[in-house]
Amino acid sequence: MRLLLIQPSTKLVQDLGTWPADTASAAALPSPPAPGSFYWLSCERTELERQLPAVQSLLQQLCGTPLLDLHISDLLNAQIPSTFDYTSDYDVMLFRRLEGAAPPTPPTPTPTNLQNLDTAPVGFAVFDPLLFSVHPADCPVRAQHLQRLLTPSTAPEKRSTANSRLPASSADLMLRQLDLMVDGFLSLRRDMARQMEQWQMALLNPNSRFHDWSKVLQAQLGLHQLNEICEDQRAAVQDWIDALESWPEENETAERRARELLRVRSRDVLEHIERVSHHVHRMEQSAEAALQMHFSAQSNRANDIMRTLTTLTAIFLPLNLIAAVFGMNFDVLPLVHAEDGFWWAMGAMALIGAALLVFFLRRRYIERDSLLGENT
Repeated sequence: MRLLLIQPSTKLVQDLGTWPADTASAAALPSPPAPGSFYWLSCERTELERQLPAVQSLLQQLCGTPLLDLHISDLLNAQIPSTFDYTSDYDVMLFRRLEGAAPPTPPTPTPTNLQNLDTAPVGFAVFDPLLFSVHPADCPVRAQHLQRLLTPSTAPEKRSTANSRLPASSADLMLRQLDLMVDGFLSLRRDMARQMEQWQMALLNPNSRFHDWSKVLQAQLGLHQLNEICEDQRAAVQDWIDALESWPEENETAERRARELLRVRSRDVLEHIERVSHHVHRMEQSAEAALQMHFSAQSNRANDIMRTLTTLTAIFLPLNLIAAVFGMNFDVLPLVHAEDGFWWAMGAMALIGAALLVFFLRRRYIERDSLLGENT
């Protein structure tokens, strides 16, 4: 577990290191923060299981209340969807992030298959003097925020850097991490659009046969899963915004400004989630439209083939009739015993076939491209 003391007023971040260093040091708890400062205690889910009594003792001393057993079970649950809950002393936010991909900072290694959308929950317990976050193992969101807070600033004072714009409160720090996790979903748009374009071109190509139906089905299932994740995220953030509106009004100007900043950040996170959801809906519609266009093109191709075969059959029917007449078992038939009878019969058959072909072409019963096989 990593413990930081963040002091926005002095723009200082104090790294208190790994906490507790050992089981014997669990009794050496840090003192309550000064006004305007707060702690950030972050850990992995397995660390919370091992150090739960020490965490509860820390929360009891700094915040005056420990976590409820129900909220502890939620923080330890790796399968829980995005949700929000609150008590009179603290708020609990559980938010699923994209697993197996780093935050969207260039270069960004994002998954290329829509079916590989593995997610993991990140839990936050928001107290006034402390933010307690529970992350999956090797969480890049946690690592990136620790790096941002602990990296010294080298930019001019007037520039907006990580240390010159520290989170003003524990809730502000939580919202920044939520925004980073949602941006991880937004970075999937390029991969989704690129893969959909490839499938659409393959589905609509009349000169190739499409065989990746299992991948298309898995992609549709992945889009449905992503849509459900976005719905849960939207509901959780909306519940947080509603709870934020119910907080008592502040009297001082700085506190009112900090509260308004929380509202702005919350709406920004909600807007990002809605953008992801909108893009997922558009990708679902594109996939469905590509499938419908593919089946429509295949149906039209089959109709063209049947029309061509029917027309050719109609052309050869009179020729078969002539051949059947001259194949009758009679001794006396016209042109049978004539020296040029064969050529007269062949000429008549060729003339009739050519006349029928010209007739069908002029009536557009058959197209030249279909006859020559250029549109298949």
